[in-house]
Amino acid sequence: MISTTAPAGNGHGIEVPRGLSGVVVTETRLSDVRGREGFYHYRQYSAIELAEKRTFEDVWHLMLLGALPSAEERRRFAERTLPLRHVPEALRPLLPALATAGGGPLDTVRGAVSAAGSVLGMRPLYDLGPDQRLDDALLVSALTPTLLTALHRLSLGLEPVEPRDDLTYAANYLYMLTGEEPEPAHARAIEQYLISTVDHGFNASTFTARVIASTGADLASCVVGALGALSGPLHGGAPSRALDTLDAIGTPDRIDAWVRDRVLAGDRIMGFGHPVYRTEDPRSRMLSGIARSFGGDLVDFAHEVERRVIELLAELKPGRDLHTNVEFYAGVVMELCGVPRSMFTPTFAAARTVGWCANILEQAADSKIIRPAARYVGDTPPQPVPA
Repeated sequence: MISTTAPAGNGHGIEVPRGLSGVVVTETRLSDVRGREGFYHYRQYSAIELAEKRTFEDVWHLMLLGALPSAEERRRFAERTLPLRHVPEALRPLLPALATAGGGPLDTVRGAVSAAGSVLGMRPLYDLGPDQRLDDALLVSALTPTLLTALHRLSLGLEPVEPRDDLTYAANYLYMLTGEEPEPAHARAIEQYLISTVDHGFNASTFTARVIASTGADLASCVVGALGALSGPLHGGAPSRALDTLDAIGTPDRIDAWVRDRVLAGDRIMGFGHPVYRTEDPRSRMLSGIARSFGGDLVDFAHEVERRVIELLAELKPGRDLHTNVEFYAGVVMELCGVPRSMFTPTFAAARTVGWCANILEQAADSKIIRPAARYVGDTPPQPVPA
């Protein structure tokens, strides 16, 4: 609950929790997370059920156009979006320099998306109508996976792989990443992961995108800002770190000692706990099932680590009901499907770009700029300025 307090410096203000935790800042028709129930949805549909029953393209259509497509709408959507996967000629010469400039994949793709907005002449959202905004949203969300994979390969000294129009979004992503057509089971597993991470309420990167959109800036700038927020270790990056945890433990006989040492030292166990969910993360439950369908030593070890970590956390931190979050099994699934660890978070970004674009379009329909206040707590002004 927001409680009214003494006015802020501008004479108007309300006191809210640090980090805006739990504060409702707007209305949305796109998604919601019900943390106490362990449930989240895209528009009116369960996100997990969508991941189990529909394609990524269907969910992309749902988020940006407002409804799940019919067979004919799916065909028209493919005709509209497939050409947008290809890197524009004006942008191609810039990619090698970006790929070798240093920094990680999210750093380089920020530059590439920004350059795309410039060379393609994207205009401020404020100056565009709904149809033109949608064109830009479809372009950026279609192009981003191609940019991510091209920059990754260029950084390794490899040539980018051109997208194939006969492959689905997820299969094409793996194909552009590895240069080999993926096994259907791997493509479907990655597709389900991508669907499950398209959107997730007003997280830091989504809110960043909406703040920028509220200024009327161009769509590419909004996505660049969201990518910048995602690059922060408190928001993105955990899938590879969760897998690093499994590597650090090494063998089942080392689980208890390793976990006890970390918990007693006050360290965080990567892949466990979530700021919103107070029960099992539904994305983790789904990805755990996908991992089990592959089987193998890594999957068996991951499930044993999950079991013991939950038991030990219950013992060492009683009253805190901690479970695995999406990152724990996302890392396992992506590893099994051949995604390099350096591309775990960029793969997440490929999906979340669709969610960001949907939120940008929704925000752009409201001309009110997001402009909160801050409470000044420094030295009492005015002080005399020293000579």
